Amino acid sequence: MPNRNPALSMLAIDDEASILLILQHYFKDLFIVKTGSNAKEALSWMQAGYIPDIIIADINMPEMDGNAFVNQVRSSGFLKHIPIIILSANDKTDDKIRCLEAGADDYIAKPFNPKELGARINSMLRRSGKL
Repeated sequence: MPNRNPALSMLAIDDEASILLILQHYFKDLFIVKTGSNAKEALSWMQAGYIPDIIIADINMPEMDGNAFVNQVRSSGFLKHIPIIILSANDKTDDKIRCLEAGADDYIAKPFNPKELGARINSMLRRSGKL
């Protein structure tokens, strides 16, 4: 589980409400968790000044898929430093490669273990100097 630091924030984006509830429940004591079901909406939040410390995003979402979202975040000078973990039901190697090449920092297949996700988040935040 990540180190406790309630000053840190997480943006979780998934069109499955159950996944967002799991992320909110598991990480609520560790992060300020903002959730959304749409990548376009998430980009709007960030462009309006909400800058999370880490992003967890699905690939298959309405209006904008996860790859396009990662590309948008990575092309922004202001947002490109934010670690992104893709959490997806797609477990194909080609999908993983495409996401990682687009700029995602990690890729975890659903169903997932929240403890593993927490360990990966902790590792990323340590490397980025946030922990």
